[in-house]
Parts: sequence; C-alpha cells; structure tokens
Amino acid sequence: MQRPKLVFAGTPDFAVPGLRACIEEGDVVAVYTQPDRPAGRGRKLTPSPIKQAALTTDIPVEQPESLKSAEARQRLRHYAPDLMVVIAYGLILPRRVLAIPRLGCWNVHASLLPRWRGAAPIQRAILAGDAETGVCLMQMDAGLDTGPVLLSESTPIDAADTGGSLHDRLADIGAHVLADGLRRVIMGEVLRATPQPETGATYANKLDKAEAKLDFARPAIELERNVRAFDPWPVAEAVVAGERVRVWQAEARDRGPGVEDGTKPGAIVAASKHGIDVACGEGVLRILKLQRAGGRVIDAADYLNARAGLRTA
Repeated sequence: MQRPKLVFAGTPDFAVPGLRACIEEGDVVAVYTQPDRPAGRGRKLTPSPIKQAALTTDIPVEQPESLKSAEARQRLRHYAPDLMVVIAYGLILPRRVLAIPRLGCWNVHASLLPRWRGAAPIQRAILAGDAETGVCLMQMDAGLDTGPVLLSESTPIDAADTGGSLHDRLADIGAHVLADGLRRVIMGEVLRATPQPETGATYANKLDKAEAKLDFARPAIELERNVRAFDPWPVAEAVVAGERVRVWQAEARDRGPGVEDGTKPGAIVAASKHGIDVACGEGVLRILKLQRAGGRVIDAADYLNARAGLRTA
C-alpha cells in the first residue's frame, strides 16, 4: 500500500521520537496533544513537547480537552486517517474513537506487556528490580493497555540505569519498533496480533511524590532502586543527620567492618570522600551525590566540606 494517512496522538518527550518515525514512514495529517498547561515558576501556559515538535512542521495540531464528544469524533473523521498512533497521550480513547481509523489505533507502550500496564512502567520496572524491560507495539482496545501485541523489543535494565536513562532508551526503541511496523504494513504485510497472556499482568501506578521519601528501615537495595527510579522526577529525599536533602545517586552495600548489628536505621556509620554510609534495615546505603535545599547537586565529599563534623575519615 502507499504511505498511510496517520493521526498521531502524544504529549510528553517520550512520544517525540515516535512522532518523527511517523513523519518519516507515513503521511501525518494531524497531531493530537493535550492542551497547553501552566508550567515553571511563573505558571505560564506551555505547549507540550509534542506540540513544540509539530509546530516545526506544517502538520495541523489539535488540542481537545476530551475525545468523548460527537464534535471531537467528527473532527477526527475529517482527517480520514488510515491509522492512529498513540504514545503517552494522556487522554482516554473511547470505543467510538478507536473505530474511526480504517486500521484502528496502535499504541507504543514502554514495557513487556502484560507486565506494567499503566502510567509509570519505566519507573516501576526499576523499583521492582526487573532484569529487563522493553517496548510493545499494541493494537488498542477498550481496556487499559490490554490489546494484542503486534511487535516488541526488549532491553536489559543496567545496574546504573535511572528513570531518565531508561526513559530515553525506550523512547528510541519505541520509535524503531513503530517504524518497523509501519514499513511492514506499507509492504503489504498483515501484522500478527498476539493476545496478551492472562497471567503475569501487573499495574504501574502513577508516581507519587510521597514515594520518593527514603525510609532507612527498608533494605538498602530497595532504596538504591528508589534513587535510580525517581531520577529525574520526583527525586529521592532523605534526612541525613537531621537535614533533609535530595539524593541523586547512591549504592547499596553490605554492612562493613565495625558496623554492629542493631545499628539504628538512618544512623551514619561512615562518611568520607567515598560517600556517606547510612544504616538501613538491611545493609548500608552509600550516598554519592546529593542536593541541599536551594543548592546544586554535589558529591558527598563536597557536602562533607560543609558539614565537616559528620566526617569519619
């Protein structure tokens, strides 16, 4: 078939590589994104990353508050799309909307479905200690990330991966998988839609700032994953020797020599240029990079220069 007429729906940075893939492989006749929202200290109305990307082209941009109205559906029909591609749009697509494109609607989802359906699959995979994750290209249905999978690609989760690094890698993988799917359809291939298994489904709840507060009564390995998952948002927080700080980098360690069993969680057991070791319910969390209120991100050594009384070596 010839290049398909595409409507693209997305909002955040994660969706931008996918939009570019659609522009390269198809004929994008409209871009849907959420309305401009207040952002920054001045709370100025700011266009989404997808809108900013679309405005560099001649593609029309639609920003409805909802797709539930007859007017919104009629507007979509006006574009007569062969296919609608959805990536992190943030609005629910009713059944009547799903039925408008001739080939239905595709979704690029940042997990290996059915694991981590929902809003925050990237961070939940890190928090859970998953060894791998990936991207699924899914034929959308009325459920929440429940549609059959057309294509997928996996990637290992490295011990140094953060929410930010994994986000960027999966965005690129998603664009690659999407482009592959579009090229196959253009060549006349009918993609096999594989139903998701009923077992193994988990839900990736939206992130809450309250989750970012580190509880040193928990195992150090869990807190290390919290620090990684919540970088760059909402950023892990902890109380270090009475001062609340943001923790940007940390690593879990076994209790070292001289650390007695029964040390109270939250107590500093060592502090040097190598890091600040804080006792946990299991093991020790070594804080490597942190940020004081109103300050910049600094190494533990620089922090200890300001709080020399904490230094143990």
